[in-house]
Amino acid sequence: MQVEVSGSAVISLLVDNESGALARIVELFSGRGYNIQSLTVAPVDEHGSTSRVNIVTTGTQSSIRQVKTQLERLVPVSRVVNLTAEGPYVAREMALVKVVSSGEPRTEALRIAQAFRARAVDTTASSFVFELTGSTDKLDSFIELMRPLGLVEVSRTGVASICRGPQTIQNF
Repeated sequence: MQVEVSGSAVISLLVDNESGALARIVELFSGRGYNIQSLTVAPVDEHGSTSRVNIVTTGTQSSIRQVKTQLERLVPVSRVVNLTAEGPYVAREMALVKVVSSGEPRTEALRIAQAFRARAVDTTASSFVFELTGSTDKLDSFIELMRPLGLVEVSRTGVASICRGPQTIQNF
């Protein structure tokens, strides 16, 4: 008996930019008990009529295939690609991280921010807001290092993803 291992998958969709499209996609996930770890949506064509949706979810390979098949059947969806399964891709996320501290913890927060190439986008005598872009793992690591130094708030964009090289979502 073969046991399937659960893993993370990045699924990209092109959808008609219409009212209720995102709700139908989210309902498909919640109605079947699938979790969405990350969700980003934005118009991607010059007329604003098509949006790209990037979803990070977890599951077995067969459950991810099933989700992809079900997404392809939704009316506003014109393209679905499981980037994790289809080949190399780039995935990045952005976070704003607020740290309130003074003295040595403040200095250490600045040193760590430099090491991670985070940018201070707001600075006061007692706080910083750092902007950081990178992989989800990079952001997670930075946030964990900031916790003991006065982390008070985090805002994340979710994963944006795209195929590497000349391949596009339309070519699948």
